[in-house]
Amino acid sequence: MGEQKRKQEAANTTNFIFEKKNYQFMLLGVAFIALGFILMTGGGSDDPNVFNPEIYSWRRIRLAPALILIGFGIEVYAILLNPHKKK
Repeated sequence: MGEQKRKQEAANTTNFIFEKKNYQFMLLGVAFIALGFILMTGGGSDDPNVFNPEIYSWRRIRLAPALILIGFGIEVYAILLNPHKKK
């Protein structure tokens, strides 16, 4: 009877795949991605007959996509991070 109770207690414990450190890096990655998309917005024109060259600004063409790619890189790192690994 004691062994059955131990098995049930072991089944009731919740094991998370990720630790707090993983989630912190994931939030950082999501913040980079969100910032990249925010910086990419705008630059359009209200009148379809008028072209606004601001859409090709350095911020929208270089900075925003770079931040998004960095954010995805941080997400991959957060998933692969093993917080239990000793140095």
